[in-house]
Amino acid sequence: MMPDSLRFLHPEFLWLLLLLPLLALLRGRRGPAPALVFSSISLVKAIGSRQKSTPGRLLGLLRLVAIAALILGLARPQWGNTTTEIKASGIDILLAVDISGSMEALDFTLNGKPASRLDVVKSVMATFIKQRPNDRIGLVAFAGLPYLVCPLTLDHDWLQLRLDSLKTGMVEDGTAIGSAIASGVNRLRDKNSKSRIMILLTDGMNNRGKVAPLTAAEAAETFGIKIYTIGAGTRGEAPMPVMGPFGRKQLMRMQVDIDETTLTKVANATGARYFRATDTKSLENIYQEINTMEATTRTIRHFSRYRELFSWMIALALMLLALELFISRRRLP
Repeated sequence: MMPDSLRFLHPEFLWLLLLLPLLALLRGRRGPAPALVFSSISLVKAIGSRQKSTPGRLLGLLRLVAIAALILGLARPQWGNTTTEIKASGIDILLAVDISGSMEALDFTLNGKPASRLDVVKSVMATFIKQRPNDRIGLVAFAGLPYLVCPLTLDHDWLQLRLDSLKTGMVEDGTAIGSAIASGVNRLRDKNSKSRIMILLTDGMNNRGKVAPLTAAEAAETFGIKIYTIGAGTRGEAPMPVMGPFGRKQLMRMQVDIDETTLTKVANATGARYFRATDTKSLENIYQEINTMEATTRTIRHFSRYRELFSWMIALALMLLALELFISRRRLP
């Protein structure tokens, strides 16, 4: 709900307020020289030194304020608030991302410059999250062990902060794909959700953990959870920053090993698909395709509660005009 605020139903009338300074200027101009002749100007020096008396200036000010109040009344001022109600789509999405050491490979680009796989994945995921404002989204990172970064939430600002915090080395190295799937299934098993999907991205092969990827996929299928799998990394070799003998980082060519067969079986077992991202553009296209396939419906309702201030402005204008009339009738000659 937005805080109470002032709005004008017909704001075009507010342009008339620009005429008030012009009216004040015209009223302030001096009139013609006096037509009477005095024997000595000392008698009228004080009178001639100013055009209007204090009551005269006050009457002019009252009239200008009254006109301003009438203009504001024509603009239909209203005081209140608007409440926007957004219902969740009922789709729960868990993002599972590999943060093993190999995700430091520089075979992707970001803003036209070489970038690590993890930096590019974080950027693409951030865009994906913005495109799903009504979905509960969670984040699991994994290497040798899975790590819950953010539970399922509609607070996507907090989710974005947690995504930004991802880096390699947060957990022991390795690639525990099966354990990551099992952890995700445990977070998505709520049967009240209309649809539950997991998007798992890795650049390696399952070499850690006690749960086999296909066994975890069978559990996911039992709960009706679809797992989209993504293999990230160029084909062949990729430049990898490693620490040199003198404490300086240097690039070495490392073989890219992705178990595409297992990732394909995991996706097929749950009624989803496997994708291969060999560069930044293909990764962006993959998340965009998944976003299209898992379309969500936005349900938004607006409630407005505003109180009319028109009568108050008119009443103020009439009161000021009455005050002006009262003062002018009581002015001394």
